[in-house]
Amino acid sequence: MKRLLALIVLLASGFALSAAAQTLPAPAAAAPAGPAKIAVIAFQMAVVQTNEGQRAFADLQKKYAPKEAELKAASDEIETLTKQLQAQADTLNDTQKAAKAKTLDDKKKKAQRELEDAKTELAQEEGDIYNSLSSKVGDVMISYVEQQGYTLLLDYAQQQSPVLFAQPATDVTKAVIDAYNVKSGVPAPPPAAAGAAPAAPKPAAPKPAAH
Repeated sequence: MKRLLALIVLLASGFALSAAAQTLPAPAAAAPAGPAKIAVIAFQMAVVQTNEGQRAFADLQKKYAPKEAELKAASDEIETLTKQLQAQADTLNDTQKAAKAKTLDDKKKKAQRELEDAKTELAQEEGDIYNSLSSKVGDVMISYVEQQGYTLLLDYAQQQSPVLFAQPATDVTKAVIDAYNVKSGVPAPPPAAAGAAPAAPKPAAPKPAAH
């Protein structure tokens, strides 16, 4: 059984990105006409890697650790019972085989239900945390790009991003993370907690299109 907490990849789904996009505020006023100043960002990564994001998802991981252990124990028990039934196939009569097979099947169904319930609950909590935080990070992001005089900001981490190439200097992901950390006042997590906190996969930097 795969680790339950690997489901954090929900943050990388189109649903999460779409929900975040719907919450981002629009600039207060149209930018003045003039040369375009363009920046790029990996918005999803910015949200998850803020100090507040790392803390929130680390806490969620701790919350679901007992359930993960419970599901692992159930999986181990099912595997043991399956091997026992296979090993005893020649020594059990049909009635005994049927009884053991039913017990095993009942345990499998129960474990599957509990796994699906845990997935649903975890996905809901992940989404709630991400959507709430993405709205706040979005506010800081818009303020930052306006203050820096950018006229266009593109999210290169989206699956259908139009960005084919960008100079590293135009990537404001870290700057937005730093700005949000200052505003939130949430301290950086200790090294061990930071390493354990689940995070969205870091997107690759935009590269030139092949010719």
